[in-house]
Amino acid sequence: MLVSGEQFEIRRGNARAVVTEVGATLRVFEVGGTPYLETFDADGPPPSGAGAVLMPWPNRVADGRWTFDGEPQQLALSEPARHNAIHGLTRHASWLLADRAEDAVHLTTRVNVQPGWPVPLRVSVRYALTDQGLEVTHSVTNLGRRAVPFGIGAHPYPRAGHAETDDCVLVLSADTVLPVDVRLLPSGPARPVGGTEQDFRAPGQPLRRLRLDTAFGGCAPEPDDPEQLVRHALHVPDGTGVELWAEPVFRWVQVYVANHFPGRGRAIAIEPMTCPPDALNSGVDLLRVEPDETVAARWGLRPLP
Repeated sequence: MLVSGEQFEIRRGNARAVVTEVGATLRVFEVGGTPYLETFDADGPPPSGAGAVLMPWPNRVADGRWTFDGEPQQLALSEPARHNAIHGLTRHASWLLADRAEDAVHLTTRVNVQPGWPVPLRVSVRYALTDQGLEVTHSVTNLGRRAVPFGIGAHPYPRAGHAETDDCVLVLSADTVLPVDVRLLPSGPARPVGGTEQDFRAPGQPLRRLRLDTAFGGCAPEPDDPEQLVRHALHVPDGTGVELWAEPVFRWVQVYVANHFPGRGRAIAIEPMTCPPDALNSGVDLLRVEPDETVAARWGLRPLP
């Protein structure tokens, strides 16, 4: 067995994607042989969270502690160096195949009641190739008897084809940035990006020497966007590259620049999130799912232009 389990390949025209059984991780997305996602060896763990599904919360929970209906919860400290719980409970699970077509694959798993998580959930993700690119649909069904808060996130490393990361520019549909402490936990409320070096609302300087592990908020569609989608992009100066789009429920995006991504060197994660770091404690932008209810949200990748 490969470390990442069975490899589910889907195709549509000249587009191709590969999703892994372990973690339902997005490992490949390419069109006409041009890569629009950083990849990794199927017989090894995803480096730096590449392609991961981050549920039932994205990012960090301080000390792994939060409170549900007045009951203290203690999650495993999956980021021990910073004494945090990080990126949910599904990254290392084996996901079951729910449905498969030539151009789509649907995987599902369960988040059982366990230390730190008090309500059982069914978590699903569907990856589908379309004429525009790749569409990802996450869904959460509450299998328990109490409503529970949660968040949705993903950890793709988009790439602008064969261009070097440092030659690309970053554009974010985000008008605030979250200050954090040395543990990458919020140290205050989000503040406007205007007039700062963290304003990526318009194309700026190439990413060379840029260091980021930062949560940005206020992500919203442009008023004149006919699809009313949040849009982030990574592209070279001539405009070719990749767009990461998301439904408006993804009000946050984490941007992380990895310096030593295997086989690539510098790589950038653009992580759509429905809530900020430590939201299980702050309550900021948490979603809520009632018993027997299903909540779904979509994002995806499109080649540019």
